[in-house]
Amino acid sequence: MADGSQRTLTLVKGEEHYMFRYREGEESRVLSALVALAGDPRSEFDWYDAAVLSYQLGQGEAVRQPLRD
Repeated sequence: MADGSQRTLTLVKGEEHYMFRYREGEESRVLSALVALAGDPRSEFDWYDAAVLSYQLGQGEAVRQPLRD
């Protein structure tokens, strides 16, 4: 059951840091952002990175954080 809590997925790749913050239940939006970023030729974020984070997203491995309004 989605409780609306905020979650964070992070990836450190060399000197690049990627952080995706979202509320529980918005996983499809995160997947769309991963696809867009991996498909951008100007980005160092590649399809392997997208696969790793999407797996973590599906396994519920994102870090839960208290909501801040």
